[in-house]
Amino acid sequence: MMEVSGLGALILLVLDVWAIVSVLQSPATTGKKVLWVLFILILPLIGFLVWLFAGPRGTRGTV
Repeated sequence: MMEVSGLGALILLVLDVWAIVSVLQSPATTGKKVLWVLFILILPLIGFLVWLFAGPRGTRGTV
């Protein structure tokens, strides 16, 4: 069971790093970028999910 949670944590870490890089590359203001990065760092899972649906849309491929 420990390996499954470790793998989940690794996946969440990779997704959070991707989200933070995308936030930093977005055209949002510096203040908004700082708030998004802090939100993702403080609440990794919830922060990522909220960013995924409501975050700045600078470099994520939108259709």
